[in-house]
Amino acid sequence: MRQQGDDGPKVITSDQIRAARGLLGWSQPTLAKAAGISISVIKDIEREARTVRTATLLAIEAAFGRAGIVFLDPNGGGRGVRFRE
Repeated sequence: MRQQGDDGPKVITSDQIRAARGLLGWSQPTLAKAAGISISVIKDIEREARTVRTATLLAIEAAFGRAGIVFLDPNGGGRGVRFRE
């Protein structure tokens, strides 16, 4: 899965999205509602079945951020997710 119009690494990965949902106990429909996008988009992102627009990933990241989730970049020892301190 890559961000549309971006040749570099994406901001967050499908694995991180699934992990964040797991930390919060969120279903795909819950995330879709919180991010303001369709359930089918969430499913496709998690299966890496579509090119993802940057705006979509930012909406997902913002929804998780409002719930207290922080995405870790690979420079800190590997990609991951955690609760905000």
